[in-house]
Amino acid sequence: MSVKIEKAAGTGFCFGVKRAITILEKTAKEQGSVETIGAVVHNKQVLQRLGILGVTVADSVERVRGNTLAIGAHGVGPEVEAEIHARNINIIDTTCRSVHRAQAIAERLSKAGFFVVVYGDANHPEVKGILAWANGKGIATQNAKVISELNPLPKRIGVLSQTTGIPSSFIDFVKGLLDTTFNKDSELHVVDTICHDIRRRQASAQQLAEKVDLMFVVGDHTSANTNRLAELCSKLTKTYLIETADEIKPRWLKGHKHIGITGGASTAEETINEVLSRLEKLCGS
Repeated sequence: MSVKIEKAAGTGFCFGVKRAITILEKTAKEQGSVETIGAVVHNKQVLQRLGILGVTVADSVERVRGNTLAIGAHGVGPEVEAEIHARNINIIDTTCRSVHRAQAIAERLSKAGFFVVVYGDANHPEVKGILAWANGKGIATQNAKVISELNPLPKRIGVLSQTTGIPSSFIDFVKGLLDTTFNKDSELHVVDTICHDIRRRQASAQQLAEKVDLMFVVGDHTSANTNRLAELCSKLTKTYLIETADEIKPRWLKGHKHIGITGGASTAEETINEVLSRLEKLCGS
């Protein structure tokens, strides 16, 4: 019996990643090289390809050697922007538009007197950048209990999400806040900041995972949106998160008749197709 291999709809770079890469490629070509503050995206293969074109990564503003610096798709906080300007370094901003929107909302909520809560990974550069726009009046967490234990408990709370969050998980988080922090004279302001491209990608992956008996999610292990995809798919079927086709082990495929493939927002379509080709070769399809 032949094995059916199916690719989810909407794979390849998302709009934000595609835009960032296009800007960096153009700049590197015009200037010969360009530095970025941190990784422009979380994908080793993409960074290696950009490196060949002359795109290098600076760990901090102090380590920048040239007079031009690119801000990655994850964005940065206002303090970092100010530091760059203070050193008379030209900024090339490739921040994803969805991230820019979340930053603006965090700033607006803070100025309106809300304690800002960002639902997301507190150690992720995007979340750090968004929270920085709250001017020190906020916190990033994925546990509503953390907010309920604040002393004093804020009366006005503004809530938004990391742009790559899972909508249902964000809703559960907000429900948790209502249960634990909502009391007399409290105010809870919730803004949906999850990227619509990410929503579609997640929905497409889930639809495919419901049909197959094995799923491959392709992307960098440090990528937040890729990990979210793997998390969603693993609830529906056996799932492996891989970065390249070379990671596939033939024993993983034994007994499976319908295999699905999807990829993170910073995973090139070329990498997805390499996984597809290897699976077809191993399965004799």
